[in-house]
Amino acid sequence: MGGSTLEARTTGDGSVVIRPSGMLGADDAVELRQLLVRAIRKIRPLRLIVDLTDVSGVDPINLGTLAAVCGLGDDHQVIVFMDNSQAAIAADLTAAGVPQQRLRHTTAHH
Repeated sequence: MGGSTLEARTTGDGSVVIRPSGMLGADDAVELRQLLVRAIRKIRPLRLIVDLTDVSGVDPINLGTLAAVCGLGDDHQVIVFMDNSQAAIAADLTAAGVPQQRLRHTTAHH
């Protein structure tokens, strides 16, 4: 990937946690989209959690992907949450169409 890395794991309760780090830019868009779509369509966990703790920024392409994955999750009965984002990223996600109730534990800064 470009300036970021992706880590994915399954928790004890069956939730899938995807934890990107760094700047999510255009170089990361295909891999991130494939990972999210595969988790929802193939693994079908009860919850998909995108942990944004270590994300420094998200470009418009990936903002759109993260917003779209909420709707895809709804279609497949998978609850999607965006956790621990910086306040500025949370504002961008909301502007991109991520429902406010999907954003949890937003932080002012790291």
